[in-house]
Amino acid sequence: MPLLTASAALLPVNATLAWVLAVLLAAAVAVAALAKLTPDQGTSRAREIVTAGLRAAVQLVLVSVVIGWVAHSPTGLPVFLALMFTVAVRTAGRRITSDSTWWWTAVPIAAGVVPAVSLLLSTGLVPVTGITMIPVTGILIGGAMTATVLAGRQSLAVLRLRHGEVEAALALGMIDRDARVEIARSAASEALVPGLDQTRTVGLVTLPGAFVGMLLGGADPVTAGAVQLFVLVALMAVQAVAVATTLELIARARITDLPRHEKAPDPRPSRIPWLTPRRRTRPEQPGRTQAP
Repeated sequence: MPLLTASAALLPVNATLAWVLAVLLAAAVAVAALAKLTPDQGTSRAREIVTAGLRAAVQLVLVSVVIGWVAHSPTGLPVFLALMFTVAVRTAGRRITSDSTWWWTAVPIAAGVVPAVSLLLSTGLVPVTGITMIPVTGILIGGAMTATVLAGRQSLAVLRLRHGEVEAALALGMIDRDARVEIARSAASEALVPGLDQTRTVGLVTLPGAFVGMLLGGADPVTAGAVQLFVLVALMAVQAVAVATTLELIARARITDLPRHEKAPDPRPSRIPWLTPRRRTRPEQPGRTQAP
């Protein structure tokens, strides 16, 4: 009863909440559409915001329904953890590249998460129960996924932009791997910035979910703070491994990307005109005829 009262006081689940969520989602879509926040001609961030918001709502409803069974089921727990990992790999892979090398993102995510979870289980800090394994592993997988995406996108982008410098390094006798690492290392390291800022400002700017959740569950502030510190430090370790592994895979051409002129256009255009970025057409010049 105290837990229900505390959670209701924090954020009541009623029609007002649904209305506020709809307004915030509409505002995000409108700003993205009016400001034309699109990375290229074939992608609409406004449409992605709509999809992400609706997908999050559906997924959280489903998780709320099955989480009780999964947390106490010997077979449901490993299946659910495997599903979390698979979705993270697919999401990260498709954010980084559009070719068939996307599945390599499983390596940096696993390289960061598996040792950290194994250490926690072997030392007894985290018991092998669904109620603890699901949130802890989920936080670490999510952090590794984010770091992998940022490191991969930044590295591939800088290698495209500074391709001439890579060629110059090769001409000086460096091998492919070393030349790519030398150019992409600085860009890949930027993926660590969000986690570093979150750790630096914890308690001053934000109160993360683990801390608030434990307080709502009845834990004392000292215990909640210790758990949150553990989560943040573990996240930094996981993300550092994920970024280093992603950089290595890109340097060794395990993760690649198609040139921009070879990428296929988005096959799912939006039916809502203002959610679809407009394509500019060059007007025909007078006096020029088209060849038969």
